[in-house]
Amino acid sequence: MTERSEKLGKDRLIWMYRQMVRIREFEERVKRTFVEHAGVMRGHTHLGDGAEASIVGSLASRNETDPAMPSYRCHGYPIVLGTSTRKMMAELYGRKDGLCGGFGGSMHLADPAHHFPGTSGVLGAAIAHATGAALTAQVKGTGQVVYCFFGDGSAKQGAFFESLNLAAVWKLPIVYVLENNEYQAYTHISLEDANYIAGDPLSQKAKAFSIPGVTVDGTDPLKVYDAVATAVDRARGGEGPSLIESKFYRFSAHGNAITVPPVPTQFPEHEAIGVYGRKAEFQAALANDPIRKFREKLIAKGVFSESDAGRVGEEARTEMDDAVRFALESPLPSPEEATNHVYA
Repeated sequence: MTERSEKLGKDRLIWMYRQMVRIREFEERVKRTFVEHAGVMRGHTHLGDGAEASIVGSLASRNETDPAMPSYRCHGYPIVLGTSTRKMMAELYGRKDGLCGGFGGSMHLADPAHHFPGTSGVLGAAIAHATGAALTAQVKGTGQVVYCFFGDGSAKQGAFFESLNLAAVWKLPIVYVLENNEYQAYTHISLEDANYIAGDPLSQKAKAFSIPGVTVDGTDPLKVYDAVATAVDRARGGEGPSLIESKFYRFSAHGNAITVPPVPTQFPEHEAIGVYGRKAEFQAALANDPIRKFREKLIAKGVFSESDAGRVGEEARTEMDDAVRFALESPLPSPEEATNHVYA
């Protein structure tokens, strides 16, 4: 740990671990839905298990009113911000008691009350949206810093270059967190046909805009916290944006592939949503599981005991059991509501 994260107290460290466990358990319940409740969850879902340390380490540095704006792989962020997991699960199930009344689904979650303005199903679009939110914060003088999250695949989109250019020129209060989870949909970033994302590390793209860029171990929430907190201080002080590349491994496939025939990939071992990529690669990633590593670190430091960590896990399982029950018991929207949010 560096000096900044060393100042985090016991309660804050336990809070970080609890949020990581809650995110993982939520994603596991979504994954399990396609087996236990086939046909109940409609539409596409994109899971973020493996990203827990990156999400929590980043958001642990925010002020209460700072907006978080991720891509459509978005379940973990509102959980950390305080959004009801009941309402989130009901939204994924398309139910009336969902976060958006059942109309948004997994890819279009929104909870403005918890400073989660919403997500977009368009690749890279959230980068432009978050940059606009940062301009709003600057013009209004709110003192907010916008946290923008997107994947390595989005770093090749025009919205990435245009947004970072304007943010740098106008010194907007925003931190860009590029989540390099090693896969662009079904293609590993190391393969020759994936090299249309130039640059290694990807954080060096920041040089084109004369802003700070740094690559961190996204499986360590404290290293992520140190990097993002430094960038947030810079942004809040009027010095403009930074680019953080957070590297980790995504444990699940691109989407809910278990509900359809497996998508052909370069890897014959591909097994849909449960095991993604090459088996040896997947097993190596599991050995580097961010939740297990952080738990072992906190136990070694005397922050909590193994039994304390076990209770955190049990609390998360109980919470998500309740969320699933709530979602299943919630009614579907009525047919008459189908055009309520259609404006064109």
